[in-house]
Amino acid sequence: MGLIDFDKLPVNNLVGADWKTYRAIMGGRQVDKGYRTKYALTTAVCRLLSALAPVQERRYRRLLADKPLEHDPVFILGHWRSGTTFVHNVLSCDKHFGYNTTYQTVFPHLMMFGQGFFKRTMSWLMPSRRPTDNMELAVDLPQEEEFAMTNSMPFTYYNMWYLPRHWMEYADKYLLLNDVPEEVLHRFEEELRKVIKIALWNTGGTQFLSKNPPHTGRVRELVRMFPDAKFIYLMRNPYTVFESTRSFFYNTIQPLQVQHITPAELVGNILEVYAKLYDKYQADKGCIPPGNLIEVRFEDFEQDALGMTERIYSELSIPGLEAARPAIEQYLAAKRGYRKNRYAYKPETVGLVNAHWGRAIADWGYERL
Repeated sequence: MGLIDFDKLPVNNLVGADWKTYRAIMGGRQVDKGYRTKYALTTAVCRLLSALAPVQERRYRRLLADKPLEHDPVFILGHWRSGTTFVHNVLSCDKHFGYNTTYQTVFPHLMMFGQGFFKRTMSWLMPSRRPTDNMELAVDLPQEEEFAMTNSMPFTYYNMWYLPRHWMEYADKYLLLNDVPEEVLHRFEEELRKVIKIALWNTGGTQFLSKNPPHTGRVRELVRMFPDAKFIYLMRNPYTVFESTRSFFYNTIQPLQVQHITPAELVGNILEVYAKLYDKYQADKGCIPPGNLIEVRFEDFEQDALGMTERIYSELSIPGLEAARPAIEQYLAAKRGYRKNRYAYKPETVGLVNAHWGRAIADWGYERL
């Protein structure tokens, strides 16, 4: 158990941003009463730590910037709470994969020097479990790279965690990449490649394994960057996804935000983003080359994780399953008996999901309530 509970964090993740990015994200934005101490502490720590960012940048330029990737990445896609974390953890047992760690998400500029000290400090302070689903938290566990990119550039969807009144603005621009300038796309590509190269250097992997729900809205851009990338798309019962996402976002946003958002506004944003993300993926998935996409119902993966893992490796022509099998089996054995949250669907939930996400229910053959 870490020293600080997640809901009592005195700062938010922007402590690990470089100063230019931090100012671009927060410049001109309102910080609401009740969050000003958190904002001041975050600003002070960020200002101090960002002085070290040029050291890593020099090392990155010298060691990794011009080094080509051996393989295009494997991207795990799907809306939040669709089982992407579990699938990511299973596949990351294969040591040929490299991944973004939890530490890298917060301190992307403190990876290539000083990591030992800062990692020990972070490990000592951070909670050991996620508050909403009891999933394990640790500095070296796989994590989604969007947080790392948020601390490296101002053009990411996860600015919504800190500034939720601008949630849908960030969704349209940086989640769906609608009508963004070419220079923003170039910066996105540059920072994603940097995160990937540093992650592979850090973990010793040869192929990057991404679990990043925001990438679900960026398929076309990812294929343009990585023509032979593999994609695993997860779908889960939309009623469960709604209940789980509402709980997860409500509990996670509170320690990170510096602006108020009402529960009704949060629910409205969840409903709108899911629909937009689903439609964008459905419209763009056709650009993925044949043999590079597999679509999976999470309920099927959960019921037979090893069998579905074998199917994923086979259909996407990913090598090395037999070498990774013992580690995967060991991980799955350790997870037997893990108790997930169970959701009783309230009439309100059923009505909202049917009204806003009915297409997904029909497309994937879930029972309409």
